[in-house]
Amino acid sequence: MDNEPIRFETKIAVLLRDDLESWQRLNVTAFLVSGLGTELPEVIGEPYEDADGTPYLPMIRQPVMIFEASKETLTAAHSRALTRALPRSVFTSDLFTTGNDRDNRAAVRAVAAGELDLVGLAVYGPRNGVDKVVKGARMHP
Repeated sequence: MDNEPIRFETKIAVLLRDDLESWQRLNVTAFLVSGLGTELPEVIGEPYEDADGTPYLPMIRQPVMIFEASKETLTAAHSRALTRALPRSVFTSDLFTTGNDRDNRAAVRAVAAGELDLVGLAVYGPRNGVDKVVKGARMHP
């Protein structure tokens, strides 16, 4: 029945470092979730259309939960995401100084996983697995 509430078995979580400026939080969130649909087509819903028939691009089909945490909690969450092999995207502090995708990828590639200066992490997977990854973080205000 079309009126039944939809409960997703999966979860999308974005974890942001708690010392970011407002513009940085928005920028990091946009970058982090942009990778989900390219590698995980199941997270993308159907295209939109208004009453006039004007088409719009499809978007992520389920809520994206936004969390914030200290640098230490973010680092621990990254480690847990790696251990659980959950699909993830990262944003490091170095990416604030680059201006394009090529330089962004080079900046991440230059640093070992355990040494990344993370300011953001997006994770997708089973609800309980994602909940364990973001443990210790709080919902973004």
